Formats: sequence, C-alpha cells, structure tokens
Amino acid sequence: MKTVLFAAAEAAPFAKTGGLGEVIGSLPRELRQQGVDARVILPRYGDIAEGFQQDMQAVAELKVQVGWRNQSCKITYLEFDGVPFYFVDNDYYFGRSGVYGHNDDGERFSFFCRSVLEALPKINFKPELIHCYDWHTAMICALLRTHYQSNSFYARIRTLFTIHNLKYQGVFAKERLQDWLGLDWEYFTPDSLEFYGQVNYMKGGLIYSDAISTVSPTYAGEIQQAFFGENLEGVLQQRSSDLIGITHGIDDKSYNPASDTVLPVNYDYHTWQKKRQNKEKLQEELGMTVAGEQLMVAMVTRMDGHKGLDLVACVLYELLTLDVQVVILGTGEKQYEHMFQIAAWLYPDKIAVRIGFDEVLARRIYSAADLLLMPSLYEPCGLSQMIAMRYGCLPVVRETGGLKEIVIPYNQYTGEGNGFSFTNYNAHDMLFTIRQAVELYQQDQETWGKLVVNAMTADNSLDDTVSRYIELYQHLAPEGGRLWI
Repeated sequence: MKTVLFAAAEAAPFAKTGGLGEVIGSLPRELRQQGVDARVILPRYGDIAEGFQQDMQAVAELKVQVGWRNQSCKITYLEFDGVPFYFVDNDYYFGRSGVYGHNDDGERFSFFCRSVLEALPKINFKPELIHCYDWHTAMICALLRTHYQSNSFYARIRTLFTIHNLKYQGVFAKERLQDWLGLDWEYFTPDSLEFYGQVNYMKGGLIYSDAISTVSPTYAGEIQQAFFGENLEGVLQQRSSDLIGITHGIDDKSYNPASDTVLPVNYDYHTWQKKRQNKEKLQEELGMTVAGEQLMVAMVTRMDGHKGLDLVACVLYELLTLDVQVVILGTGEKQYEHMFQIAAWLYPDKIAVRIGFDEVLARRIYSAADLLLMPSLYEPCGLSQMIAMRYGCLPVVRETGGLKEIVIPYNQYTGEGNGFSFTNYNAHDMLFTIRQAVELYQQDQETWGKLVVNAMTADNSLDDTVSRYIELYQHLAPEGGRLWI
C-alpha cells in the first residue's frame, strides 16, 4: 500500500495541543522517506501562523452538505518538510482561534469529515487508505461506508482508525444523526452509532473502520477492560481481532540535546554532566535559588485528572520537604492550576510554575531537570517520558499504558534501568518512589550516571513505529475485506 491520507484535527507545526499534533507532524514525513506517498489533511484554523497562511495555495472549491446545510469550502495546499498538507478552509467553522473547546465542535468536525471525502476527486488524489485519528475524524469511516459506498471512486479506499485517547469520544444528542451527518435512523442502533441514547462519533470509527490501532500494545489490552474502556470495551472486545497497539516514537533528530538550539548548553550522553549548567540557567530564569547540585523534579503536562495530579495534590507539601526543587509547566483544569500557583506563592524557592505551554521552555526544562514525574491514572502512549529520557531526565511513572513499556525501573541489585516506576495508583507509593530516586541521586552519582546514559541511549525513535505501520498498511490491501490481524 503506497498512498495514505492522514486525517486529523491537528498537526505540528500548524496546530498542536499535545501528542496527537506531534505524531501527525512527524510520522507522515518518516513514512515518505520509506517510499509511502503519505499526505495530511486538517482544518485551516484561524490561528495558524501567518507565514504558513500566506504560502498556502487554493487547489479546489466545493460544496459540502452538512445535514440540511450546503456549505462552501476551499481546499488549500502547502508542502512542509517534504510532506503535502491539505487544509479544509471555511471561516465559519475554522476561522476562529483554538482547535477544540467550541460549543459547535460536533458540527465543525462533521463538516470536516464530509469535506475530506468530498475533496478527494477535486484534488486528484485517491488514497488507498485514509488513516483517521480520534473522534474528530471518526465519522470519515462511517460516512465512507454509508453515503459513499455506491460511488465507484471510493469503492476500494480502506480506513484505519487510531485511538489516541478513548476518553474523548464526541458524544452528541441523537438528533444530530440527521442534522449534522444526514444519516437515517437505521444507523441509530446499538450495533451502529447509538450510545446510551446519544450518537457517539468515536464508536463510528470503531464500528466502520477496516482496522483499529492504538498507541501502545498495553493500552490496546487495557481498553478492552471495563476500567479503561469508557463504556466502549464491549465494542473493542468484539473487534479485538482487528485491534493492534503500535507504540509511537519521537523525532530524535529534533529532540537532540547535542544540537538543540534552544538550550543554553548542548551535551550528549558522554557529557551529560553539563545538564547542571542548564539547571542553573533555568533556576535563574525562573527566579529560584541557583543550586546546581540540588535535584530538580519536573512536570510538563496537561493538567487533567487522568494525569495523576490528584496523587500529587495529596503529597505535594510532603514532596516539598525533600531536598528538591519542583518545576511545573502546563495548563488545564483550574483546580490544579490554582493548587500549583498557591504552592509556588508559599514556597517560591522550592517550586516554580508556568501556566500555559511553551515549547522552548519545555525543552529547557527537560535539559535541566533530573526527574520527570508522570503518575498517570492511564497513559495511552505518552511522549513526554521519551523526550525526557532523550535529554537525560529520568522519568518517574506509574506502570500503565505506554509508560509501562518504555520505562525500565531501576533495579538496585543489578543496576539496570532507565527510570523509576510504581504500580498502584497511590500517592504514597509515588512519594516513596521519588524518595528512592532522591536518595540514589544524593548518595550514588556513579549509578545515577549509568541510568542517565541508559535513558539517553534508549531507542525511542520513529523507526520501529514506521516499520510497524508499513506492515499494517500492507495487510490492508484493497483486495481484501476487513483486516484480521
């Protein structure tokens, strides 16, 4: 299979709110280097950088039916870093600021899904596979099998649906089935789009795609259980033969402390001790006491409950009694933002907090910190732990999802490991693990250095991810029906 269209709500550098944007910004480029004609389509948001906006060229105009509405749409084009990007351009739906969080997100992404399919004949690109990501593009799979099944142009196009986070599903009132999607009530059934009396877009991707992937093998198993399944575990169990977990990697050329231009001091695994200079620069920048010998704990995170922040809330002030400094970067739920801001006000020499997301500051934190704390309740894959390891910052994680696969916990008897982990979702188990790490840092720098080297030299690149996806694409050749892995 040589032609693949990635459909997603975000892609770096145009729009990025988290790991999804990171993946769509890097995976197609790596696939193209392996001979796959991978292209990307996403909305043209109003706050895409003006320099990109000016370079986009209009390549098609079309009318898109959204239920009873007939909306105008342009398709614009820009090649970036060797990858062709198409943008669905409609000011009413996407000319505003922000990717998500609008009251009409369901209608916006219904329009986007329909636009992707309508655009294909107009842009003279007929992919063998449309690779859809999360609920925002899930209805491409459903619409292809309903509205477009009798059109010969679309007959041999296959779909792969990737789950980045099962929690966010796109659930809307049942009336939207016709109002936004133009689908009859025959699709409002338990074996189709009906979900506890509402319409579920994510379920549409799970039911109508030819295959399903998610972002780690562990998470693929977890979401078939009730605790992680978000009320879709039954659907996932029924399609378990079509479900595969592929761990995503990171762009190790971009995330490279030896060449990263935003770092005050560059280093590699031979010279990892230079991290101390970056720590002192960061302490000065954040107004903290400059103490290069003191262990620094970092969190670069979305401030959401499933990130384990309730565990942090339970023991935050106990953590601050240790001989550590804490640096927090992120944004999200106000209760967690306020919690960290109050702690920083009370203990300005011990904790620094920056609300928001700053790519440059994030990289400087990774290069300065000694520990990255990721105590997630669940974590489908996680990229932060891989980036931290690349920069010699040892992750402290709960054993779930991709964290369990990537982080090898330190073994005090063999000296093996590239980080630290705990099993139970328990605040004091987490604090105990942090204390163990602090003690090792303070008492055995030789062993600590070995763990840092192990982390920095671990292969978390995209190479294996790309080969796994190419293998999966080959299984989805148009000659067959659904994939049976």
